[in-house]
Amino acid sequence: LVAPGLVDVHVHYRDPGFTYKETIHTGSLAAAHGGYTTVCAMPNLDPVPDTPELVEKMCSRNQEDGVVKVKQYGSITHGLKSEELVDFVGMKKAGAFAFSNDGSGVQTAGTMYQEMKSAAALNMAIVAHVEDNSLLFGGVMNAGKRADELGLPGILGISESSQIARDLLLAKETGVHYHVCHVSTKESVELVRLAKQHKINVTCEVSPHHLLLADVDIPGNDPYYKMNPPLRGVEDRQALIDGLLDGTIDMIATDHAPHSIDEKTGDMREASFGITGSETAFAMLYTKFVKTGIFTLEQLLQWMSINPAEKFGMEDAGELLPGKSADLAIFDLNKEYVIKEEDYLSKGINTPFTGEKVYGQTVLTMVDGQKVYQREEK
Repeated sequence: LVAPGLVDVHVHYRDPGFTYKETIHTGSLAAAHGGYTTVCAMPNLDPVPDTPELVEKMCSRNQEDGVVKVKQYGSITHGLKSEELVDFVGMKKAGAFAFSNDGSGVQTAGTMYQEMKSAAALNMAIVAHVEDNSLLFGGVMNAGKRADELGLPGILGISESSQIARDLLLAKETGVHYHVCHVSTKESVELVRLAKQHKINVTCEVSPHHLLLADVDIPGNDPYYKMNPPLRGVEDRQALIDGLLDGTIDMIATDHAPHSIDEKTGDMREASFGITGSETAFAMLYTKFVKTGIFTLEQLLQWMSINPAEKFGMEDAGELLPGKSADLAIFDLNKEYVIKEEDYLSKGINTPFTGEKVYGQTVLTMVDGQKVYQREEK
């Protein structure tokens, strides 16, 4: 299968600040290995790209070190955690792709309202990690029966959906393009569906792991199953699948979040949140959803390439046409293979999908007509 290169609007490259987890180079190699040709890197770095100078620096580093096209998010507030506003005009000029505080929600409505107004005036998107910190209570997995069985503190679904509800009203008021990161609950999907019916300018993404797993699939106190938002209930998982199929959810984004082995071993309470995704997403989704007849191949490519490019106005991605840049991936749909740790090009191996038998291995990835990944024939 020759496909337009995949587009991932949500990756964490840890560079600068946390390069023991990942670098722009290793992260983008992993993306190429997964068939991705364009990715958008989140700003939870050190330093946070929260000024025009820092955004400009990141954009040139992404270009130098990235083997695929790496677009850069600027932060919504100074240092991500604060309520201090940033220079959106300057950051847009410096090359920011959109604005996000991914890793934490913007906690006050007033700040979010002001930033949405600024972004709307610039025709830029606000890409929101939605999470009300006051509703977290130290949880490490979805609140419910499985958390109780494992004796682990739970994360309430309303910590996500309540902030989406707030933000959708602010988006209606400001007219901003509001994009919701990694929706995980049934209520969140229902809210976005309602907002679209009311013609609010909203798009949203779902992560592969939330489509593939529910909290009942967590085998025990295993940090490889700890991510934020957490794996939710069986009904939530079904709502995400239905949300893709009816157009409520626009795209699939990996939230590729590599960590060191130390940060992902031991007790879930101590471990870091996050799961890698760039190298497993297409094959896992193709095998579990397309091969089983739940999605068509056309739909999967729509959600993994065409829609993210279209919804974010990327001229240089999401389609193979004469005169467009030759960003493409070739996948082997016929040969089964096993996802192996030694094949990962990411520094992060923190995924529960190692050992899975899948179809859809990447054979070749090209960016601007240049080969950036090729399968080694064994």
